[in-house]
Amino acid sequence: MADIHQLVNAPLTAHAFNADRSQVAVSPNSNEVHIYAFDGQRWALQHVLTEHDKLVTSIDWAPQTNRIVTCAHDRNAYVWTLESSPETGAPVWAPTLVLLRINRSATFVRWSPNEEKFAVASGARTIAVCQYDAESNWWVAKHVKKPLRSTVLSLDWHPNSVLLAAGSADGAARVFSAFIKGVDEKPPASPWGERLPFNTVCGEFMSAAGGWVHGIAFSPSGDALAFVSASPSSIPRVSASSQSTDPAPGLLAAHDSMLTVVYPSAPEQPPSAVYTVNLASLPCLTLTWTSDNALVAAGHDCQPLVFEGSREGGWAQTGSLDQRTGSGARPGGAGAGAGAAGGVGRLNRSEAFNMFRAADSRGVSSSAGGAASSGAGAGAVGAGQKLTSHGTELLTVHQNTITSVRAYSGAPGAVDRVSTTGVDGRLVVWPVAAGGGVGGVTRGVGQLSM
Repeated sequence: MADIHQLVNAPLTAHAFNADRSQVAVSPNSNEVHIYAFDGQRWALQHVLTEHDKLVTSIDWAPQTNRIVTCAHDRNAYVWTLESSPETGAPVWAPTLVLLRINRSATFVRWSPNEEKFAVASGARTIAVCQYDAESNWWVAKHVKKPLRSTVLSLDWHPNSVLLAAGSADGAARVFSAFIKGVDEKPPASPWGERLPFNTVCGEFMSAAGGWVHGIAFSPSGDALAFVSASPSSIPRVSASSQSTDPAPGLLAAHDSMLTVVYPSAPEQPPSAVYTVNLASLPCLTLTWTSDNALVAAGHDCQPLVFEGSREGGWAQTGSLDQRTGSGARPGGAGAGAGAAGGVGRLNRSEAFNMFRAADSRGVSSSAGGAASSGAGAGAVGAGQKLTSHGTELLTVHQNTITSVRAYSGAPGAVDRVSTTGVDGRLVVWPVAAGGGVGGVTRGVGQLSM
C-alpha cells in the first residue's frame, strides 16, 4: 500500500530525501525550501531555507556528503551545509552561493553520483557544471552551450559521473561530456564514447514529433537513455451534433504524450535501437528507472505509469502504480478498467461541461449539491472521477499533476519503492513490485482532504 502524506496545502514543485529517508526537502511553490523530519508518525517541519528570492525550481540532496543544492528563478544556486550555530549551537543550514553566470532562470539541478560536482539547467540555453574551488571557498561553473537552442528542462547524470543527459524545449535529448580535468578520472570506454573532452556531444535524439523533452534519465547501467516528451499536434474538429455539419472543419490543438528509449551502439554511430511508446494519457513530466528493464513516469495524468521492455523486445506501458481498484469503480456499474482506459484527464464530449465548472486547481466542482443533482445519467462524472460529499474528485491518490518522481529505496537497478510529489501538496511513497490499489489507499487519506 502506498504511504500518503499531505505536507502542505500548496503545490510541491520539487523534493529530495536525505540518505536514510528520515528527512525530506521540498519546495512549496515559493522561494523557500522546507525540510521535514519524520518522527515515526508524521512529518514535522524542522528548517526553512530562505536565501532564494524567487520560486525554487529544483532540489537535490547528496547522500554521502549530506549537502543540499537548490536552484531558482532568481538565476542563483546555493549549496547548503549543516553546521552548528555560533550563537546557540543548534544545527542550521548554511548557504554557499554558486557563481552560475547565467542571465535566465535556473530550472533543474542534480548532483553527480560521486558528489564532487553538480549540473544546473537554465533558460539561458546553458548548462552550468559546477565544481568547488577550495582556494576561493565557492563553487564555480563551466558552461555547456552548443548545440542547445532553448530552455533546458531536465538533467540526469550517467553512473560514471562524466556523461550528462539533458532534455530541452527545442525537442532534443542530448548526452554531453561534463569531464573536468583535475576533478574527474578518465572514464572507461562505453557505447557513448571514449575520448570525452568537456562539451563533447555524445548523442542527440529528437522527440518524434518535436515536442518539449520534460524528463530524461539514464538506465542504472548507463547503457540506455529514456525521455518523456509532450508534442503539440492537430486533430480534426468534430461537430457535437450528428445533425449538423461544420462548413470550416479546421483543426484543434492537442498534446501527444510519448516515452522514448534509446540504446546506443558505438561512438559516432546510429543507436542500435530506438523505441517510442505513444501514450493515451496526458503528458508525463518526470521519470525514474527502477531496473534496466523497467521505469516509472508521471505527470499530468496524476498517476505513476509503469513501463517495461528491453533492447531486443521493445518497450510498452504495462500498468500503473495507482490502479484505481475497489472504490475506483465508476457510477453506473462500469469497472475501474473502463475509467482507466482513456486516462484520468480524458473527457468525452458529454462530460466537458461539468469539467469546465471546476472551481479550483484540484478539479473539484464548485458545488457538491449541484453536481449530485445532475444525476448519474447526466454525464456529470468524468472518466476516472467520482462524486463525494466534497464534490467531484479524481480516483487517483494524487489529485493533480505529479511534478517529480524519484527512487526511494533499493539499490540502483533494484529499486523497490519510488516517491512522488504533486501540485496537490502530497508526498506519496509507492511500492514498485506490488503496486498500490487505490481502493485501500483512498480510505487511508480521508482525513487529508484539502
